[in-house]
Amino acid sequence: MQFCTMEKLNFPDFNFLFKSKENITFIFDPIRKKWLVLTPEERVRQHCIQFLLKIKNVPLGFIQVEKKLNVNNTKKRYDLVVFKPDRSISLLVECKSPKVKITQKTFDQIARYNTVLKSDYLMLTNGLIHFFCKMDFKKGQYLFLPDLPSYNSSE
Repeated sequence: MQFCTMEKLNFPDFNFLFKSKENITFIFDPIRKKWLVLTPEERVRQHCIQFLLKIKNVPLGFIQVEKKLNVNNTKKRYDLVVFKPDRSISLLVECKSPKVKITQKTFDQIARYNTVLKSDYLMLTNGLIHFFCKMDFKKGQYLFLPDLPSYNSSE
């Protein structure tokens, strides 16, 4: 499988379901409950999903993957959001391929999405480098954090 030749991501080791068909590797997405082509970005997204489920204790039903949103009259698609029990958004995640450098442009992308979504936290990752931020909406800025807090269903 092509997965074996990829560099190790900066996530804990997780177990994934893989299958191969016609020399294409697929990974099973537990949120969308379907097999997806294992692209570099999808690999990062699936690691991030497992990180949220297993490390941050986010309930499976509170994660949404790749949904459309309208930003300045342009159709966009976010990678992941985590909802609070009241259905407001706790976390917005943008996943990039490990080959994509995290730059101001990638921060600007997640910030634009968050003008619509109003998430409390942001996570930007290429699987190798992770950035975590808490939004300060009063000051219109984000505060960088060393890690995300664990999910708290009472928030």
